[in-house]
Amino acid sequence: MSLGILLLSIVTILVLFGFAHTVLDRMRLNDKTAILFLIAIIIGTFLPNIPLGKKLSINIGGAIIPIILVIYLMVKADTGKEKIRAIIASIISAGIIFFISTYFTGEEYSTIFSDPFLIYGIVGGLVAYIIGRSRRSAFIAGIMGIVLADIAQVILNIVNNTPGVIKIGGAGVIDAVVISGIIAVLLAEFIGEAREKMQGGTSKKHMRFENSEFVSSLGNDKKENKIDKNKEEDDNDV
Repeated sequence: MSLGILLLSIVTILVLFGFAHTVLDRMRLNDKTAILFLIAIIIGTFLPNIPLGKKLSINIGGAIIPIILVIYLMVKADTGKEKIRAIIASIISAGIIFFISTYFTGEEYSTIFSDPFLIYGIVGGLVAYIIGRSRRSAFIAGIMGIVLADIAQVILNIVNNTPGVIKIGGAGVIDAVVISGIIAVLLAEFIGEAREKMQGGTSKKHMRFENSEFVSSLGNDKKENKIDKNKEEDDNDV
């Protein structure tokens, strides 16, 4: 079992038991939908690649399902600004990963990592968080950074007339996709939580955290007080 499939299995179990509910909720992703995507990715990795020509094919779990998940999250994004940030983060992340994969061979990783896709995932996750910032944008960039870098490598292989069938989303890409996405969203979650607590001191004592941002609760408090007061007056009239 590859590292990516192992991590996906662990995440699926965590989601089933409700441990990831808060993170998923902030990404506008409910538990059932998340489980469906996770299972689809796992199953998709074991299905035959879909041929796109004589020398090109695409993996269902390593490329198609992750892209569908990204599109789903993009549609759920609250603002156009968040969508643009996610796209920019994805492109920059892909560029950095492509540079690493192109100009560094496996020998450079042999003393640190046994699999270069591991470092692709780590770098992708870090870059995705730094640029994406929000949980959803970071997660989108974490996934698409790897997928876009893989597509760029495929194009390069086609241009160079590399022999054999070229696969999009195969040969360890799923591991990098999973690692990158998990690192990006975990960084966004933990660092985001810390920042929110630091920024939510006395200056925001009348505010509550809702939909990934602070909103004033003064209006609601006044409404509740008014309702209670009216109710009390009605009781006195009776």
